[in-house]
Amino acid sequence: MATGPELPEVGAGADRVPELDLGPLGLDGGGHLLLDHALAGLSPGSTLRVVGGDPHLAVHLGAWARRRGHRVEGSLVVRGDAGDRRLVGAERAGTPDRVAERAPATWSLAARGAVIEQGAPPLVGADLDRREEVWTELAPKLYAQAAAGQWDPATAVDWTPPHLPDEVEDAVVQVMTYLVENEQAALAVPARFVGRVHPHFREVVQFLATQLADEARHVEVFTRRARLCGRQLGVSGAGGRASLQTLLDEPEWPVAAFLLSVLGEGTFLSLLSFLERHAPDHVTARIAQLSLQDEARHVAFAMGHLGEHLRSDPALRHRLAAAVRRRHDVLARTAGLSDAVHDALVVLAAGEWSQEAISRGWAQVARLQEEMDDGRRRRLVRLGFATTEAAELSALHTRNFM
Repeated sequence: MATGPELPEVGAGADRVPELDLGPLGLDGGGHLLLDHALAGLSPGSTLRVVGGDPHLAVHLGAWARRRGHRVEGSLVVRGDAGDRRLVGAERAGTPDRVAERAPATWSLAARGAVIEQGAPPLVGADLDRREEVWTELAPKLYAQAAAGQWDPATAVDWTPPHLPDEVEDAVVQVMTYLVENEQAALAVPARFVGRVHPHFREVVQFLATQLADEARHVEVFTRRARLCGRQLGVSGAGGRASLQTLLDEPEWPVAAFLLSVLGEGTFLSLLSFLERHAPDHVTARIAQLSLQDEARHVAFAMGHLGEHLRSDPALRHRLAAAVRRRHDVLARTAGLSDAVHDALVVLAAGEWSQEAISRGWAQVARLQEEMDDGRRRRLVRLGFATTEAAELSALHTRNFM
């Protein structure tokens, strides 16, 4: 019980009771805080005399006491125990430093570790409420890194327009157009699930919020680079959009995170690294570098989250594999990566218009696809897939990369 202030006592012998003098302060002007504080040091049934110069004190004292469960006899307030009983048996929303195995809807938006006063409506819609399906021990660390690593496109990039040959600038614009639509999908997928994660797992929610901010920023910088030299955007391939639509259609968060972040964004780590190496100008190189740092966090979070989920639910691995095969079947008749994007990557890797350079660029893009496949295999093996199955699933990944 909180300890109240030292109060003077009035009366004689057994009739002595502590007295609180509010002076000119009324209960409608903050006096109730002093009164609460004084009663906090008394046990239920004890009496406190309340005096003061406010002309409305007697009226306000009676109304205030009834709301708080106390009794008033003239200027005497007899402390009740309603406030003490209000939280009897109340539970805490877990502990501040350790997440619960499951966060009930009755915890609602309460801070982790807070005492839960009953009577509020339960939280609706936060059905991702089990530790095993949302949590990773990496979440606090990755959130801290993400918060510290947010960058401002206006200051992190020198937006001086480059002077490139028309064909090379066209290739950059086409690649940027492709990146924009893929990053828009990468923004939309986690946005569908972030509100479904119970806020008890706040570091997960916070990280996903930074992921949304990252993807929104990527859309901005890729669009800005595409338009930097006054050109219109390039071609959006039908096969690419069909591939991205399958990500938006996936209803299960672990599966969506697997397809998007482990396979798709994991593949994009190789692509962005390729663009940073072969960029024909400083702007393209810089935004590829900055975006690569962000995407690496997204992949790390998904690997940590899915790794812990798979340890508690090994059957999830079969659902993940089935999702890859199902997605491949859906996209079997689509074109995958458009020729416009593939050829633009060749031009960027070539760097010039000669037979030798184009041959070299073609080989570089082929090597890029091998690196993408190797990265997917390694991540799949880390998630517990057998080497042969990892190779099979990697080969079935969409030709659109994401």
